[in-house]
Amino acid sequence: METGKIIVEKVRGKSTLTKCFSKYPLKFINPKNVAPSQTDVVWIYAITYGGGIVSGDSIACDITVGDGCTTVLTTQASTKVYKAVGTKISEQVLEARIGSNAFLAVIPDPVTCFSTAKYSQKQVFKVMSDSSLLLVDWITSGRHERGEKWDFDLYRSMNNIFHNGDEPLFLDTSLLEQGTCSDIAERMQDYQVIAMVILLGPKLKHVQNQIQEDVKKIMSQSLHMPTIGSRQSTSRHNDHHLTKPSFLASCSIFGPKGIGVVTRIAAMTTESVYNFLQHQLSSMEPLLGVKPYSYAS
Repeated sequence: METGKIIVEKVRGKSTLTKCFSKYPLKFINPKNVAPSQTDVVWIYAITYGGGIVSGDSIACDITVGDGCTTVLTTQASTKVYKAVGTKISEQVLEARIGSNAFLAVIPDPVTCFSTAKYSQKQVFKVMSDSSLLLVDWITSGRHERGEKWDFDLYRSMNNIFHNGDEPLFLDTSLLEQGTCSDIAERMQDYQVIAMVILLGPKLKHVQNQIQEDVKKIMSQSLHMPTIGSRQSTSRHNDHHLTKPSFLASCSIFGPKGIGVVTRIAAMTTESVYNFLQHQLSSMEPLLGVKPYSYAS
């Protein structure tokens, strides 16, 4: 059963929300003052009653972005997943269809799972050859102020993109689960955030090029090793092994003719990921009306 449905279509030449349905525990908000009136975009905020996802909640959303339309789906704050009751798993499913020359940006704040939480999400995107998609999918280690770091029982996130209906273009699953041999915190070590950013389609080509160059620079500086034989090579070499990079990122292309770029991130602070997203996505202001994640400054 759907708990949310959104349809955006062209009405008199402008992207317009023609259907917006939601029911408990989900609610959609469609503010009119996020972007300047001249920007052709529909902004939608997804919120949950009670400020989070309760054990056993099941949320299913369906989104259609019509030909030539631009839509943003975001959140007002991090998605909190509360403690699990017994074996109950909280789950969210999103299915989106993006029309020809259309653009969908899914740019939520991160998921934050409380101690013992069990959470699973699946997001399916069906795109055309000239559709564009921005997807940010990320999770923090938990409530640091309560000493909870990677203390949840299960986190699973599936992101699948299909081209022209049913042709697989990108299939990905992230799974964090407490194990008998080692727990999640032990495996993640000092890293407190993991993230994935997908940039797909012609409208995001400039961002794809920029992010690949920037990640290359960031990692070359972060992992730079001094030349052997230099005066300070020994001390620097030792320092390098003693200090873990606080921010790790990688980029790879996918799809025919490299139409998509996926960036994966592991970071020691949430702020560093917000800063990265702000910088990399700032050039999308003309499309979205505002710079993504600018409120986190």
